[in-house]
Amino acid sequence: MNVKQTSVDGQFYSADKEQLATNIESYLVNTVKECQYFSRAIIVPHAGHEYSGRIAAKGFQYLKKDLETLFVFAPAHRYAVDRFAISTYEEFATPLGNIQVNRDFTKELLKFGGEFVDKAFLFEHSIEVQLPFIKRFMPEAKIVPILIGGENYKTISDIISKFWEDEKVGFVISSDLSHFRNKQEAQRIDGVTADMIENNICENMLPEQACGYIGICGLVNFAKERGFSLIRLGMTDSSEKTGQTSSVVGYGSWFLAEKDKCTFISENYAELIKNLAAVSIKSQLDNVSLTVENYPRALETKMASFVTLEIGGNLRGCIGSLVGVEPVIVDICKNARNAAFKDPRFIPLEKKEFEKLNIKVSLLSAPVPYKFSSEEELLEAMVPNVDGVIIKDIGRQAVYLPEVWYQIPDKKEFLKSLKMKAGMQPDWFSDTFEAYRFTTRIV
Repeated sequence: MNVKQTSVDGQFYSADKEQLATNIESYLVNTVKECQYFSRAIIVPHAGHEYSGRIAAKGFQYLKKDLETLFVFAPAHRYAVDRFAISTYEEFATPLGNIQVNRDFTKELLKFGGEFVDKAFLFEHSIEVQLPFIKRFMPEAKIVPILIGGENYKTISDIISKFWEDEKVGFVISSDLSHFRNKQEAQRIDGVTADMIENNICENMLPEQACGYIGICGLVNFAKERGFSLIRLGMTDSSEKTGQTSSVVGYGSWFLAEKDKCTFISENYAELIKNLAAVSIKSQLDNVSLTVENYPRALETKMASFVTLEIGGNLRGCIGSLVGVEPVIVDICKNARNAAFKDPRFIPLEKKEFEKLNIKVSLLSAPVPYKFSSEEELLEAMVPNVDGVIIKDIGRQAVYLPEVWYQIPDKKEFLKSLKMKAGMQPDWFSDTFEAYRFTTRIV
């Protein structure tokens, strides 16, 4: 039996079986699942367990429990790999017990350019630190270990696509975030990386952002092609353990949701979102500061929102944002207060009106430009009852949410009304006229 023996036990995690099991269970203490979704793909860090074990365990919690094979994509740190390395090992050892390799799947990777390079695995920690978690959460699962060198991320995406059709297959992307920056700079870089992951942007991610950036980009590209999204579970860095902020390593964890971001968040956090909007308004009415704690980290993703207030079926305020520049939890709270107290069409909301309020929160997808060269082509491209529409020209802009279609169902009248809202003439059109579509999910 060709078994890959452990090489970083006692360094990156405990070599003692009982202590390792105890440590993993300790990472799960007070780590409550924020929603009941189970995924087939996660991004998790690969530092020493004492530094990133808790956030890695959180990611593994979201993997489906009936997966039979896990592909583990990890960067090669110790050995120069041209494209990506696979191994001839039949099993990988862990203190919790050996894990079998799915050798049939491994051999299929030769078609994608993989090479058998056992030497690359000998002292590599980026796969090994994940194995105790796999043994804990899916003790019977096999693995397909892959060490990535200079491979193009689209190859990784192609591999995921190929094996995605088997519902018993899952994927673990092993990667830390920024390395050895001061805490403030690390948070800035890791924030950019998180935005790219959560908005399905895989082009131009740099190795300085994440050591496993190729694997991350492969999963992000796969999500983009399928209309899926990556949901944040948390971000931290080594200073949380060491207290040393002058040079830190960043860690983050995400899981793949098989639906777009707006749909996922609206389906799983609708009640919380509406409560946030209500509490934000009530706190200002009561002249108390707003403090939000223990919220799902999924709400740290940057998204645009609109908050609409009604009383007795009549509009009482509506304010929102078009582009996600702040965490959606912040955006919702700000827009709720602004809709209640700063909509120029209405006087500020009074306390006696609060109990009568009907609050609607719309989550917006990222705007996408229409392709058109004439107003007729723009009208043809617009989809009633689906598209929210943004127009821009001559320094002016206006937006209608998709709900406005129910009031103005005719495309021509809809566009005319939107132009007038922007302060344009109803028949205005020019070579610089811009129009964008977006969709919403109402909670």
